[in-house]
Amino acid sequence: MSGAEFDVGSDTDTVIGWDIGGAHVKACLRVDGAVRDVAQWACPLWQGLQHLDAALADAQRRWPQWLGSAAHAVTMTGEMVDLFTDREDGVRRISALLAQRLGGPVWIYAGPGQWVAPADAAAHWPQIASANWRATAQHAAAVLGRGLLIDIGSTTTDLIAFDRGQVLGNSVSDRHRLASGELVYQGVVRTPLCALAPRIVLQGEVLNVMNEFFATTADVYRLSGELDPAHDLYPSADNADKGLPATRARLARMVGCDVRDASAAEWLAFAHAWRAAQLDELAGQALRVLQRHDLDPAGLRVVAAGCGAFLVPELMALIRRRGGHHETRESVNDCIDYGHAVARIEAGAGHDERARWARVCAPSVAVATLYRPGRQPKSPEVR
Repeated sequence: MSGAEFDVGSDTDTVIGWDIGGAHVKACLRVDGAVRDVAQWACPLWQGLQHLDAALADAQRRWPQWLGSAAHAVTMTGEMVDLFTDREDGVRRISALLAQRLGGPVWIYAGPGQWVAPADAAAHWPQIASANWRATAQHAAAVLGRGLLIDIGSTTTDLIAFDRGQVLGNSVSDRHRLASGELVYQGVVRTPLCALAPRIVLQGEVLNVMNEFFATTADVYRLSGELDPAHDLYPSADNADKGLPATRARLARMVGCDVRDASAAEWLAFAHAWRAAQLDELAGQALRVLQRHDLDPAGLRVVAAGCGAFLVPELMALIRRRGGHHETRESVNDCIDYGHAVARIEAGAGHDERARWARVCAPSVAVATLYRPGRQPKSPEVR
C-alpha cells in the first residue's frame, strides 16, 4: 500500500500528538514508533485560553523530559467554541498559543499528508478546523483497509466509512458531516438528555420530555454502570454530587418527577430507555453512511473508539438487524478496538491501560502516528 492515506509516520521519532477540543485536551506520547503514554484533561475552552494553558501545564508535569524536546503534531476542534470570533480566529489563536508554550517544533494537521506551521495556520483554517475525525479515520484506513469507524465521545459521535485504505466521502467540514450523518452531536457524557428524545417511557407511560438542562447522558451511563469515572470529568447539570441518588434525581426532573416517585429498579429502566433512544438515533445515522457508500453491515469490520466505545457492539447488532441481517459470532468478532488493534502500543507493563486510553484519545494517537512535518497543503477551500 502506498500514498498519503497510508503514510503512518516514522518509527524512530519522539512525537506528542494533541487533540485540542472545546471540552478536553487529549495527548499521546509516541516514542520510537510506539505509544508510550496517553492522557486527557478537562479544558472548558469556552471559558478562556487559560484553561488550555492549565492543560499544557498538566502535560508538562506528566512528561517533563519530553515536552520541550519532542515534535508536536496537533489537531483541534476547540476553534468552534464561542470564545472566538469565528473558526479562523480560533485556529489562529490556538495555534499561536501552542507555538508559544510547547518547546519543540509544532505542526498542525490539515488533512492527509498535510502539515502546517502555526504561523501559517490562519491561512489554512478550512483544512485545519475540526479535522480530528479525519486523522483517526485515516489511521484506521491505513491499518485495516476497509471498515467503519465509530468514535463515540463525550459530546459527539463520528461515523466514518473507509475502503481500500481511503476515507470515503467528500465531507470537508462539520456542516457537510452533519448533512451526511457522519457527525452526530451526541455523546455519552456532556449531551443534554433532552436532546435524545422528545418523549420517553417511565413506568409504562409515554411522557413528553422537559427541554431543560436537568440531566446529561453521563447520568444515564453512570446509573447503568457503563461510564468510567475517569471519563466523567465535568460537573453534573445541577452541580450536585455524582452518587446514584443524585443521579436518579436529575433523571426524574426530566419528566417532572422526584426520586420517590419510582423505585431504584424503575429509575434504572428509565435510564435504559434513554440509552435505547440514543442507540436508535446512532444506528439510523450509521445506516445512512453505510447506504451512501453501498457498504453491507454484514461482516463489515467496525473500529470502536471514544469513551463511549462500550456501546459499539450493541449498536452494530442493531444496525445489522435493521439491515436484515442476524447477528453471528463472526459479526461480533468484527468489532475492533482502536487502542488494541489500530494503535501501536508499547509492550510491557501497563500495555492494556495505554490501549484503553488510546481508544478514548484516538485523534491524538492518530496525529502522533501520521506525523510527517513540512508537507504543505494546497490552497484552502473556504467552508
